[in-house]
Amino acid sequence: MVFLPYDRDALRREFQTAAPFRHLVIESFLEDGFAAEVAAAFPSFEEARAQGFEFNAVNERLKIQISDASKFPAAIARLDAALASPAFLADLEYITGIPGLLADEQLGGGGMHMTGPHGRLDVHVDFNYVDGRDLHRRLNILVYLNPGWDPNWGGAVEFWDRRVTKCHRSVSPLLNRCVLFETSAISFHGVQPVTSPPGVVRKSFAAYYYTRAAPEGWNGEKHSTIFRARPDERFRRYVLMPAERLQRRGKDALRAVKRLVKRWL
Repeated sequence: MVFLPYDRDALRREFQTAAPFRHLVIESFLEDGFAAEVAAAFPSFEEARAQGFEFNAVNERLKIQISDASKFPAAIARLDAALASPAFLADLEYITGIPGLLADEQLGGGGMHMTGPHGRLDVHVDFNYVDGRDLHRRLNILVYLNPGWDPNWGGAVEFWDRRVTKCHRSVSPLLNRCVLFETSAISFHGVQPVTSPPGVVRKSFAAYYYTRAAPEGWNGEKHSTIFRARPDERFRRYVLMPAERLQRRGKDALRAVKRLVKRWL
């Protein structure tokens, strides 16, 4: 057994009526013994550094992402397979009302996520399209795997309004809690800064779902991740974020010049 039984109709009602955008929270998502097994299977933070990609930018720092399924321990590979199974996809389609959902076999941006003490993820909306694969991103699912997590350590996922002026909901990353939400132009969400003691790491497994068909009302705009500062983060809004955008543009321009030089040579 992987998932504990859930009421699809109740979850459908919760998802459809949630604010500030469609989402739901499922407690005791996995069979208890399996949830503990998955949590225990995560590598240490230092081991993960050697296996995955570490973010250390202004908007996202001290977070490691392992998306290569060949590196998943057996229990985590089992969870990954269950989240991508035809039966679970069918339930997601019923709960969300989104037909034609596809699991991402490449786990782009998903997989095992680990955030260390002093790590953070600023408020953002996710990229909405995968070029080259013609896929529209529609749903995020997050399974939290943190035994003994103290909510005072931060790390809660926050759901904000479209102008990022008010946080409507904050969900602590407690063991065996699952969050599902629609990816859209207004699904601004972020993670509170992590203030856990040394050696205590925030762990989750993330999977994203796509459709071939565009969402209803899509205006054709394709975008990467868009970050926003919280209302009380004035220094971040007016100094840190603009500086990082300028730095990123400079790096992109330098890479473009290098490509032109290589072609010319």
